[in-house]
Amino acid sequence: MTKPENPRLPLPPFNNESAIQKVRIAEDAWNTPNPELVALAYTSDSVWRNRSEFLCGREAIVQLLTRKWLKELEYRLIKELWAFQDNRIAVRFA
Repeated sequence: MTKPENPRLPLPPFNNESAIQKVRIAEDAWNTPNPELVALAYTSDSVWRNRSEFLCGREAIVQLLTRKWLKELEYRLIKELWAFQDNRIAVRFA
């Protein structure tokens, strides 16, 4: 397993409190809306699926979010902790 370039606290393994904190930090970043800030939360080789589109890397994430937020001017994301176990967190989006 590779180490993240700039890990964002809190780091795994998570307990309930730290998992909720991690989700809240991510929610706050997504609601800036600053695509560069959001992209930093993901590894440089992240792979995303956005509907029928597959993205690879931070630059692709920045481009997608820039396009998205140019159209969705009132964008607001709500993230809620769904489950966590060791190094993984599952969230629900609204």
